[in-house]
Amino acid sequence: MGKYILAHDLGTTGNKATLYDREGNLLASSFYPYPTYYPYPNWVEQNPLDHWEAVKFSTQELLAKSKVKPQEIAVISFSGQMMGCLPVDRDGNPLRNIIIWADQRGVKEANLIRDRVGEDKVYKITGHRISPTYSASKILWIRNNEPDIFTRTYKFLLAKDFIIYKLTGRWVTDFSDASGTNLFDLQREDWSAEIISSLGIPLEKLPEPHNSLDVVGELTSSSAEELGLVPGIPVVVGGGDGACAACGAGVIEEGDAYNYLGASSWIAIASRRPVYDPRLRTFTFHHLEPGLFMPTGTMQSAGLSYQWARDNLAVREKEIASSFNLSPYEIMDLEAEKIPPGCENLIFLPYLLGERSPHWNPSARGVFIGLTPRHTRVHLIRAVLEGVGFNLRIILDAFLMQGIEIREIRLIGGGGKSRLWAKILADIFERDILRMEILEEATSLGSAIAGGVGVGIFPSLKVAKEIVKIKERVIPEESEMAVYKRIFPVFIDAYERLIPIFDKLGG
Repeated sequence: MGKYILAHDLGTTGNKATLYDREGNLLASSFYPYPTYYPYPNWVEQNPLDHWEAVKFSTQELLAKSKVKPQEIAVISFSGQMMGCLPVDRDGNPLRNIIIWADQRGVKEANLIRDRVGEDKVYKITGHRISPTYSASKILWIRNNEPDIFTRTYKFLLAKDFIIYKLTGRWVTDFSDASGTNLFDLQREDWSAEIISSLGIPLEKLPEPHNSLDVVGELTSSSAEELGLVPGIPVVVGGGDGACAACGAGVIEEGDAYNYLGASSWIAIASRRPVYDPRLRTFTFHHLEPGLFMPTGTMQSAGLSYQWARDNLAVREKEIASSFNLSPYEIMDLEAEKIPPGCENLIFLPYLLGERSPHWNPSARGVFIGLTPRHTRVHLIRAVLEGVGFNLRIILDAFLMQGIEIREIRLIGGGGKSRLWAKILADIFERDILRMEILEEATSLGSAIAGGVGVGIFPSLKVAKEIVKIKERVIPEESEMAVYKRIFPVFIDAYERLIPIFDKLGG
């Protein structure tokens, strides 16, 4: 068997190929971007052939960078963006662009699911509320608006599943990715016959669901030639990006929790049972580990809010950072550290793109509340960091109210580079925050670990506890917790009282 694990992470902006050794060390990575198309409002699409080109290029560049020989690759595994919809014909040819996770055109179709199956039943079976973001609504949209394509469709695939077909000729998906479709029975680990039959979606048009650790095929000769590899390399199906990130953060045993802090942000836990929130604020994916689940709450605009602050409130910081080859966020953090916790009663609602968890309100908008002459733009910068923290605290509380014990939270994603943000989260969450050594590569690491387990390089996913290293433990402080505890109810109340205003603004 070869020495190295090749992991592909098909993200929203591009594909990242990474190469790991048998000890879980990252040897090299290569990123190849692809465009996103917005043909109409609420439509978000990509060309799946761009995904394939990205996989080919990044693989070839990775081999060139690392000087690893093709025959030294032991396994190929995958992570991928979730909740998409790609119709392909019997020969695997895409019949249209893939409708990706961010697309929300299927509002009427989501209402149809609600009428035919019911919100509570779908939530209980799939672990998710009904939403146009999930694959089911997108499949129904194609049936209703592109009936010829629906008829010609042999399979509806998710992003990584199309690439796996290209590599192996197999029509497969995994439990974690399937759990983001609104069609998957979470606890039975199979497609829900009740939901599928109620919606009139032929079962044969869906790929075969597998354990994330399964070897689902081998690299074919034709694909090996295109990628610059050798045929016969085992391919492990891997999982959706959120589930792979959990593994890459070391969240693989019940009670473990992590916070991904990127453009969007989520809190997820490992649990032996799905978590059903009476107010439907959170949802549950399948974990990479069979029999384990990943209850999650995702907010829309976390790092995106800080990016907005960078572009609109920190022009000077951007100029200084450019001169000294620094990140503007580093300078923004240094300035924001000088502002006291609570920003002298200035609050930011981080709803620039509406909100998923906890409010599920597409009409919500970003708001600063409490401005006085004392406040400066640096107050506004820190308020953005705190506002994201407050919203994540509501998600955390949704889990705590279900009797789930969360003692500490692992932090990954680009936002985890900020020590200040980690400290703010620790004080707002009232829990230790563990800043991980691997932040932005956690998703690909999780995919690589799954691949290694699949071919016997690693004994189990529990090896993540050894591979994943903690950089720093950030401990909350009593004085700062007291400030945030006073402001947090005001943050919640501010949103509730502004709902009628958001509705009047028309989204």
